[in-house]
Amino acid sequence: MRGLWLENLKLSYQDQILIPVPAATEALIRVRLAGVCSTDLELVRGYYPFTGVPGHEFVGEVVRSPSDHSWEGKRVVGEINIACGDCRMCQSGLPRHCEKRRTLGIHEWNGVFAEFLVLPLANLHLVPKTIPDQAAVFTEPLAAAYEILEQTRIDPAESVLVIGAGRLGQLVAQVIQQTGCQLEVFARHAKPRQLLAQRNIRTLTEQELGVKKYDIVVEATGSADGFSLALNSIRPRGRVILK
Repeated sequence: MRGLWLENLKLSYQDQILIPVPAATEALIRVRLAGVCSTDLELVRGYYPFTGVPGHEFVGEVVRSPSDHSWEGKRVVGEINIACGDCRMCQSGLPRHCEKRRTLGIHEWNGVFAEFLVLPLANLHLVPKTIPDQAAVFTEPLAAAYEILEQTRIDPAESVLVIGAGRLGQLVAQVIQQTGCQLEVFARHAKPRQLLAQRNIRTLTEQELGVKKYDIVVEATGSADGFSLALNSIRPRGRVILK
């Protein structure tokens, strides 16, 4: 099959990659649409020594499912962590935190920048017919944003600051806005501020940052500077969430 191959920090196009063969509890999926994440770009820069097909945001169609043919022909998205099922975390019902997990397109599992991929059936989620591929491809980063509401409760009376208004920060802000809290987003550039303004989300410039402290700060830049800003913006006994 055709696809992108990453090895020794070099990304190349190849047309002789072997089509993966699904195990009994896995599915072979034809990729319909794939998204490019910042993590993919960082892999090329040396973020992690991954060799193989990168990419983890996708919408696809199940071509083959050896143990459950009902999946075949279905449009799906998929969770990216492949759990072992045997470790302490898996046995505790926390497979996303599996101690031996492999990660789609990031760690020991070929990703989605190719014509086909395989994933365990347990990782798959059906895409409703009403959701187009162009929206469904955002499922994985949107799920990462919604994980915040699993990690902590956000009340309408609480003040929340999101640091970073990139792709993930935009999704995080839209998710948190639904709680009705007092939300503000620190965004350095005009275009992200414009996108947030269209959704009635207030933004802060660098000059406005630090004027007040917040009950909750979400750090969505993944940078040391962003983490420092988060620590400087949180009130005593507040909560810092890293994304």
